[in-house]
Amino acid sequence: MVSEEIISVGIDIGTSTTQLIFSRFIIENTASMTSVPRISIVDKQIIYQSSIHETPLRSITSIDENAVRDIVIKEYKLAGMEPKSVTTGAVIITGETARKENASTVLSVMSGLAGDFVVATAGPDLEGVIAGKGSGASNMSLEQHKTTVKLDVGGGTTNIAVFTEGQVTATDCYDIGGRLIKLRGGGTVVDYIAPKLEKYCREANIPIKVGQTASKHDLQKITAWMASVLLAAIGFSGGRETHRPGDLDFLATNIKTRHGAPELITFSGGVADYIYNSSNTDFPHNDIGVLL
Repeated sequence: MVSEEIISVGIDIGTSTTQLIFSRFIIENTASMTSVPRISIVDKQIIYQSSIHETPLRSITSIDENAVRDIVIKEYKLAGMEPKSVTTGAVIITGETARKENASTVLSVMSGLAGDFVVATAGPDLEGVIAGKGSGASNMSLEQHKTTVKLDVGGGTTNIAVFTEGQVTATDCYDIGGRLIKLRGGGTVVDYIAPKLEKYCREANIPIKVGQTASKHDLQKITAWMASVLLAAIGFSGGRETHRPGDLDFLATNIKTRHGAPELITFSGGVADYIYNSSNTDFPHNDIGVLL
């Protein structure tokens, strides 16, 4: 069989962070000489993983596409790569960043940095499935024969994917994330609050407003509410009942299937990292990620 080596790059531009990864793939035609060609990946290796960069924004509604491109070019150099040496790859805009008014411009700016690029804004289905397969949740459900849910908790959204025997059986997405309230200078002065959270604060009489100091206690009321919605979304009703009827629909961006509680739960994403690695401070990124 004739093998071919190709270099691929993946660029994830998320609500909070942007990161690149370069991989080497070995592909082969695994069909017989008399059959229709069947190209398969027979080996893969990560050869460079970039630092995690804060996604640069011009404003709340606009990505700084030139600054994103500068990050990508810098990481190409650090990886010792040139665009002409990269055969294929994917630029994926995820989370709340995919809703920015110039997301399509960012994608066009990125498209010249590799050969045959897949360039897309990831909808909730794709993002949840990518997180579930990339993290191993799909394999876990197959190997352990247990229904497994993956919660990918990011800056702007939480994507949910349910796997049964390795197959996706449901995908949901909620406007729940660590950057939906941004704080100023390591303190608790509110710089930004997402519209849905602002509406909830008004209705629940929680005094959180842009330009004003918010207490940690009040911020925890918000994160406890968001966590309770996620618990309800994956089929659990026990614990602190802080969500209201209709809150699932209020925070949902995409609901495919209501499903019962899974047997296994796994987590990924920038915010979920604090489940596994605790922080010494409450607001290391000037947001509510650690509290969530």
